[in-house]
This record gives sequence, C-alpha cells and structure tokens, in this order.
Amino acid sequence: MLDILMAGGWAMLPILICSAIALAIVLERCWTLRRSAVLPAGLGDEVRNWARSGQLDPAHLQTLANGSPLGELLAAALAVRNRPRELIKERIEDTGRHVVHNMERYLNSLGTIALIGPLLGLLGTVIGLIRMFMEVMRGGVGDPMKMAGGIGEALICTASGLVVAIPAYVLHRYFRSKVAGHVVEMEKQATALLDELTPAPPAPRTRRSSAASAESSAG
Repeated sequence: MLDILMAGGWAMLPILICSAIALAIVLERCWTLRRSAVLPAGLGDEVRNWARSGQLDPAHLQTLANGSPLGELLAAALAVRNRPRELIKERIEDTGRHVVHNMERYLNSLGTIALIGPLLGLLGTVIGLIRMFMEVMRGGVGDPMKMAGGIGEALICTASGLVVAIPAYVLHRYFRSKVAGHVVEMEKQATALLDELTPAPPAPRTRRSSAASAESSAG
C-alpha cells in the first residue's frame, strides 16, 4: 500500500492531508451530534416542570445552558420568561441561530474536502501525464516502463482523490440531514416551553355566539 501511495507522486500529499482532516471531522461530529448529547431524553419535560414550580434560579439556568444545545435554547427562553411572548420568541430564534451554527461547525470544511478531492486527483493525473510525455520526448517510445510510470501515477492520484471525496460528500450530506432533524425537534421543545410560559389568550367571542348565548339565557 505504501508503495502504491509513493507511486502516486507528490500530488498524493495534499490528498492524504485532506483524508486525515476529513476523518478527524467525521469522528468529532459523530461524537458531538449524537442524540443524547444534543437532545437529552426528558429534558423538555423537566424544564417545563421547573417553569411550573418556579425553580429558575441563575444556577439552574447556567447548568441547563451548558449541558446541551437544547438546554442552551431552553435556558435562553427562561432567562426572559417575564417578557411578552414576542420577545421570548425572538430570543429563542436568536439563540437558535447560534446553536445551529455550532452544530454545523466543520461541516463546510468537510464539504470543501469533498469538492476538492477529485480536483486534487485530477491535478495528479495531469502531472502524471505530463511526466509521461516528457519521458517520451526525451527517450522516445522504445521503453514502455517510462510510459507505465506516468500512467500509473495518473491513475493512482485519480483513484485516491475519489476515495477521499466520495465518503466525505456522503457524510457531509448525512450530518446536514442529522442537524436538520435535531433542529426540528428543538423547535418543538422550544414551542412547548413558550406555550407553558405564555399561554395563548382565549379566542374572542363572535357576535353570533354572543347572541346565541343571550337567547339561551332568555329561554
């Protein structure tokens, strides 16, 4: 395997660096975006019970905010629980943008690696072909080994670039989808807490229903 990588020429170096970075990002995101770390089980119900019982001292809120992305979102709502509903909702949206940004950390880098992997392979391919033609120009076509070396370097770089890019692209899409799923669940929990903090006002009675009530009272 080492001989094959060395046969790919110097263009293999950036490909190997990209593969190491991609692997590190994948391992880090797998650990960070696991459901138990982002959406701890039962946290939404527990926070709503805190809101009902008034257990909302600063220590509770700080611990909640540091525990998980969902906790950070719910703590932001609880911090302004005495404000009007629209202001609480605005605070949730502002905090949500920061939380989503943190969950998507390094995913742009992973997408960039998926994009440039084939380009690096193509660069190595072009360099290998140039090397082959230069050898042919210097020594003619009498020695097939000179041509084989350039062709081999070109094919190895192409294959290596694709081997790095394809998994990086698939995992980039997977993590994006996972973040989107977490965001939907966090929105549900935040909305439930918002309804708990600021119950919706009763719907106004219409004139017809008022008249009907008056008639039933008269009857």
